[in-house]
Amino acid sequence: MNMTKNKTLLMLTLAATLGLAACSDNNAEEAGEKIDEMVTDTQNAVEDAGDSISEAATDAGNAVEDTCEDVKENMGAQDKDC
Repeated sequence: MNMTKNKTLLMLTLAATLGLAACSDNNAEEAGEKIDEMVTDTQNAVEDAGDSISEAATDAGNAVEDTCEDVKENMGAQDKDC
């Protein structure tokens, strides 16, 4: 019997919440705008992370090349390019 009361109360609460949400179109529009803003912010964050990874990879590649050239120079190699 307690389960039936809980289920009924849950259903009434859900119906009331949905009913109130449906009555205010302005809130739905604001929620949609916030979701759009969050999606845009997420896309920008992903692009920034991609740029950072690309820059880090370029920097690492340059560091490896510089180290290779230093080693060749110290070894007296004629071709010092890597």
